[in-house]
Amino acid sequence: QVQLVESGGGLVQAGGSLRLSCAVSDSIFSIVAMGWYRQVPGKQRELVASMASGSRQTNYADSVKGRFTISRDNAKNTVYLQMNSLKPEDTAIYYCVRGNIYGLGYSSDYWGQGTQVTVSS
Repeated sequence: QVQLVESGGGLVQAGGSLRLSCAVSDSIFSIVAMGWYRQVPGKQRELVASMASGSRQTNYADSVKGRFTISRDNAKNTVYLQMNSLKPEDTAIYYCVRGNIYGLGYSSDYWGQGTQVTVSS
């Protein structure tokens, strides 16, 4: 059973930084795609950042490009989201997602429990 445990959320002032971590219990972590989504109540869920498996290709939502960085440490089965220059509109629940070797967005994806990020103005 794949489990994802997120940490690192919290309250920060605008312009500040946070780093989210997601530890994954998974024997094939190094070859699957990983990503971070966020959701604000009443709004559509947004894919913030993703990282492919083999190529390590990364993709970012336009709203976070240049401010957020996704990375992974395969030795620790952990994926990170470094968030800099945070804005109040970044306030959301952030979810770590484990995809498969083809990417994200499949019914078989695994989700973490979510971590709250609140950015005050």
